[in-house]
Amino acid sequence: MTAPPPQTVLDQLPEALDKKKARQRRFKGLAYCHFIDDWRHIPRGTAVFGRQVVYGYPHIGRVLALEAGLKAHFRAPFWAEEKINGFNVRIVQIEGTPIALSRGGFVCPFATDRLPDLMPLSVFEEHPEIVVCAEVAGPDNPYLESFPPFVRHDVRLFVFDLMQKDHNRFLPCRDKTEITDRHTLPTVPQYGYFTLENVAEIRAIMLRLNEQWREGLVFKEDSDRNHRAKYVTGNVNIDDLRAAADNLLELPAEYFTNRLLRLILFAEENGLPVTPEMERMLGEALLQGLHGAFDKFSRERKVYTTFRCRFREKDNAEILLDHLRRASHGIKIQKRRLERDGAHWLLEFDRIYPALTGMLGDLMAGKMIYD
Repeated sequence: MTAPPPQTVLDQLPEALDKKKARQRRFKGLAYCHFIDDWRHIPRGTAVFGRQVVYGYPHIGRVLALEAGLKAHFRAPFWAEEKINGFNVRIVQIEGTPIALSRGGFVCPFATDRLPDLMPLSVFEEHPEIVVCAEVAGPDNPYLESFPPFVRHDVRLFVFDLMQKDHNRFLPCRDKTEITDRHTLPTVPQYGYFTLENVAEIRAIMLRLNEQWREGLVFKEDSDRNHRAKYVTGNVNIDDLRAAADNLLELPAEYFTNRLLRLILFAEENGLPVTPEMERMLGEALLQGLHGAFDKFSRERKVYTTFRCRFREKDNAEILLDHLRRASHGIKIQKRRLERDGAHWLLEFDRIYPALTGMLGDLMAGKMIYD
């Protein structure tokens, strides 16, 4: 779906605000609006700063059958890039200051604070109109429990696309590569340029990524329509289930069944037997998470996950906590500590899950259930 031109977005913003499809926000002294839903062809996450529009990042379709999916959706050769297990940001310079927008269009206090650590910001001196689309990944992030196996400390940033302010299309891959190389921007791993005749080679790459517990690939067509698709490994689904097991009542059942389905489809398509080792890892992922939740409740009367992340500026950590408390929809955010740690401020906080906490409390108190 093609988004309307920026002038149309600006014209429709007052009605979107009135109908609560967009909201006004402020980050420190910066006022902006962002669309909280897709609305009249304006994608969710689109942010408006004065008369400048930063379009939301589009959803990329997923194929669950590699060969059939590529043949069904691609008409031209395509690039294959690694899909990184992290959270999506769009980095843009507004009023001379680089900021990072979340997928939903919020200014992310964490990623914005850490930008000088994560990428050379000099790219905006030559390209002030550029929008850098990237994934932030690693164990010390405030949003996700999962992270790539090759990022074992703090977080790293991986650029995968470039856009421009007031434009809703990506720069062609060759133009993107020229800019990222010239400015030494950290990018996602690149695996090559392929046609539909190269499925066996792509499958071999996917099997290596699966063995390394990496997430998968994104395919980008070399054409004017710039079509995309993603295909993930089987093992990443086990990682997702492990991360979500102590939060199972806060997530829809489809979260779990979809990942089980993806795991089996990947194994079937790629000739991987369902071995006792795979069964053990899957059972362990679910049972250890639930056992950990029960253990926390037994000791502390609450089920939670602890997150930790580092900031250059202390006030950005406090802004993040306020943002998470407003956006968590019933999940309680509780600060553990915020203290100096070398060159950074170290924040630790808990996400407390009320549904599982309440259910375990009822069951341990002897409540009767009917099933």
